[in-house]
Amino acid sequence: MKTENHTITITEKADISSVWSIPDNYNSVLIIAHGAGRNMDSEFISEIHQGISKENILTVKFNFPYMEAGLKAPNTPHVLEETWQKVIDAVIKKTGVSRKKIILSGVSMGGRYATILASKEDLYAGIILFGYPLHAPGKPDKPRFNHLRVIHEPMLFFQGTRDSLCHLDTFQPLLETLSPKPVLHIIEGADHSFKLLKRIERSRQSVLQEITQVSIEWINQRS
Repeated sequence: MKTENHTITITEKADISSVWSIPDNYNSVLIIAHGAGRNMDSEFISEIHQGISKENILTVKFNFPYMEAGLKAPNTPHVLEETWQKVIDAVIKKTGVSRKKIILSGVSMGGRYATILASKEDLYAGIILFGYPLHAPGKPDKPRFNHLRVIHEPMLFFQGTRDSLCHLDTFQPLLETLSPKPVLHIIEGADHSFKLLKRIERSRQSVLQEITQVSIEWINQRS
């Protein structure tokens, strides 16, 4: 196993950082994008990144340009999509893998833009979503869902039962309409960041381990 840091050029004015955990042997590549409020070094992404790479899966995490620059407001949709594309291109150039060996994943916003990219090109092994932001807070009647209907890659969703950006009563019936049918893994008592209520006697580490293990098993089914 080795860890490499690579700078990826997104535009003439924007370079981003990325961290690659590279096993000696691997059959699959997982790329992880961060959410709107925390960068690639968040506890959640770092734990998932490290845990999955230990199972012979090359894992790459990266920052979007606004986060790299220390800004709070996310980039425009065009730049977010372009960043995803440039990171994928860098992975293919360095590893020589085909897109059918690459699994896209992301936390909240980062995952949503992975699905937007996949809705335009049926090219990848699969997509993993860690807390999909189905709707704005308090607006479950306005789901951001239609583009998912044209995705043909397998999808795995991790959602908490207290996620204010994804009411499961709204989400589950929508998932039933998709083909292939996605896998929905529910974390009881978790919010959008997969944090649990204090009264739930379960450690944060055990939640991260569960998400990591389920992801590994799902990825291995695709390789």
